Amino acid sequence: MADWDLKKLRILRTLHELGTVTATAEALHLTPSAVSQQLTGLARALGVTLLEAHGRRVRLTDAAQLVLRHAEAVFAQLERADADLLGYLQGEAGQVRIGAFSTAIPALVVPAASELRRSHPGLSVVVREAEAEAAYELLAEGSVDLALSLAAHAPTPRDPKFSRVSLLADPLDVALPAGHPLAGEPGLRLADLADEPWIFGSSGPWSQITTTACESAGFVPEQAHAAADWSAIWAMVAAGMGVALVPRMAMAGGLGAAGRGAGEPGVRGGREGGGVAVRVLHADQPRRHVVAAVRRGSEGAPGLARVLAALRQAAAAQTPGDTTVQPS
Repeated sequence: MADWDLKKLRILRTLHELGTVTATAEALHLTPSAVSQQLTGLARALGVTLLEAHGRRVRLTDAAQLVLRHAEAVFAQLERADADLLGYLQGEAGQVRIGAFSTAIPALVVPAASELRRSHPGLSVVVREAEAEAAYELLAEGSVDLALSLAAHAPTPRDPKFSRVSLLADPLDVALPAGHPLAGEPGLRLADLADEPWIFGSSGPWSQITTTACESAGFVPEQAHAAADWSAIWAMVAAGMGVALVPRMAMAGGLGAAGRGAGEPGVRGGREGGGVAVRVLHADQPRRHVVAAVRRGSEGAPGLARVLAALRQAAAAQTPGDTTVQPS
């Protein structure tokens, strides 16, 4: 294969544009002798004659014209590569892979990705659903660039492998059957539900979060049914089979949308629809804390920084205040 030396090809292109060796040398800050030597070396490397005498000047041969046509395509591609690289370095292009737990995807990741498609269309976000343990395994092995999880199940801030960023404290509201005697109780507290049958996961994050919140209110919840899927929990509550804590973020992601009109207004302290009444626990104020984590040292990468900023913006939109449960 011929040796296509880019530096020498640029000299040939400049000679073609300016017409003389002297003018080429001046433009490139070389001596005329150096220009001639570079072009002689290029001709030797390509195995063709590039220049021929034309009076007291030189002109490009047909072979040189052919070489230049291909060289121009190479130069154009390099310009595009430079532009793409600059975009990458400025966080305007590239790909960021996110591993996130299920309720974080519609509530945080999708709004962030949508905003980035509008503001930075060259920056691609790839999503992979994964619960905390799996998300951090993917992050450690390099399969994702950012992991979203609950703080209780994230590596500690002292973990040398990861840097953590707090995104939001997600309020936990209580879901009761719509006809429940306490559904309209003003100032409802968790302790008021101590004798109720509860619905939560048999293990994992949601089991721990529910039991911790209830124990902080002074009782151990009686688990009547075990479920981890929010739509299943919602259906059982609607059927009168028990009560459950639901994260505000899951509501924003569309949980319980069936049975409610589009844009249905919230009611002070709660909301009803689909056979379920959702009440804000103003006095108890239980929360689950959502964090993002990246491999330590990568947080300064421009593309990743833009994604983190978009996630913070989406998180801020999730916390309008506790007086009203916002419609999903």
